[in-house]
Amino acid sequence: MSRSQSRRRSIFITPAEDHAPFAERTQSKEGHSGSSTGEGNTNGSFLQFAAIASVPLVLVLGNSMIIPVLPQLKKELQITQFQTSLVITLFSVCAGLFIPVLGYLSDRYSRKAVMIPCLIVYGLAGILAGFGAVWKSYWVLITARALQGLGAAGTAPIAMALVGDLFKGGTESKALGLTEASNGAGKVLSPIIGSLLALLVWYAAFFAFPVFCLIALISVITLIHEPPRNGERQRLGTYIGNVKEVLKQKGRWLITSFFAGSLALFVIFGVLFYLSDILESKPYSITGVRKGFVLAIPLMGMVTTSYLTGSIIKKNGLLMRWLMNIGLALSSLALVLTIFFFSNLYLFIALLTLSSIGTGLLLPCLNTLITGSVQKNERGMITSLYSSLRFLGVAAGPPIFGWLMTISDRVVFLTVSALSFLALTLVFFLIKPDKHLSDA
Repeated sequence: MSRSQSRRRSIFITPAEDHAPFAERTQSKEGHSGSSTGEGNTNGSFLQFAAIASVPLVLVLGNSMIIPVLPQLKKELQITQFQTSLVITLFSVCAGLFIPVLGYLSDRYSRKAVMIPCLIVYGLAGILAGFGAVWKSYWVLITARALQGLGAAGTAPIAMALVGDLFKGGTESKALGLTEASNGAGKVLSPIIGSLLALLVWYAAFFAFPVFCLIALISVITLIHEPPRNGERQRLGTYIGNVKEVLKQKGRWLITSFFAGSLALFVIFGVLFYLSDILESKPYSITGVRKGFVLAIPLMGMVTTSYLTGSIIKKNGLLMRWLMNIGLALSSLALVLTIFFFSNLYLFIALLTLSSIGTGLLLPCLNTLITGSVQKNERGMITSLYSSLRFLGVAAGPPIFGWLMTISDRVVFLTVSALSFLALTLVFFLIKPDKHLSDA
């Protein structure tokens, strides 16, 4: 093989099995090929998919469902705007910090050994947050939100790694597409649910968290049968060395994938923050549940597209490359057009929906490539790094967009258009999967 061919191949996604001894790979394939619960399962029941999808849904509800009640919370607790923002920010920061740690623990022990305690912590902290609101104790509330962030860190990121453990082939990409769709659906529904619960009493959303957590907890315990672990548990030093080796070998496209995924969510939720602001302003004056339904329109485009994309890509690397580039091109074009048409509400929402459809083409492909890029023993850390950056992308969107809005509306969309074209360029040149991907 020539030097140029070797260099060109180095940026392709290679099966993670290539780095394991051949006998070990063969044993892994033969030992579990016929088991419905073992590694290599190419099928999946509706109940299994639903159980996995319930986990990212719980994560999303952690922030989005209480956003509609923040003005009332500020009034009832008599706190400042900054203190109110910490109710959201502290949750996000704690989740972002602990996601990599819990990813390592899920690799060392098991996915369910991390997910189950985290769901319990998440639910109990929701009850504590509710009582903090009832007692009008800001410090009880904010402590409970930090604990919820810790619990949230062990939910959706670990679920993504679990999908890679449970399913192979087209079933894996379908399950990942459903997971992404569930994540988006949660973002669509949670402001509406929060607004409806607030009609009962303003702090009702806090007490609703444990109900959703309990449903997800029962589903994970009863419906998910995790494949057995083979081999010795890795020491932390060995584990970190293996992760560094993965990043050294595949970092060129993995880091690009991390950037593209986090940027896509940064853009969509930053733009939705902008839309939320202008909807409440004159001449629209759209608030409450009505505003929640309007914000749901672009997100529904992403949710529907994510599910369909996950269902069709299977392990077709060539199709993934086409869809990723088409999605980013579509999103970039729509964002460029918003520079000229952001003042026309109907056209603006249509363009945001088009951009969200592009995001729906991109994210399931990235999820499939990332989860399939490494062996099971390092998968939790890699998917956790990706999830952590996505989480920070979502958290950074509103404040950065808020700052850009103080400059001018046009600057907002010039900036996001430039970032979207940057992501398109990097993905086009650096992410080139093989035509048919093998299972890790």
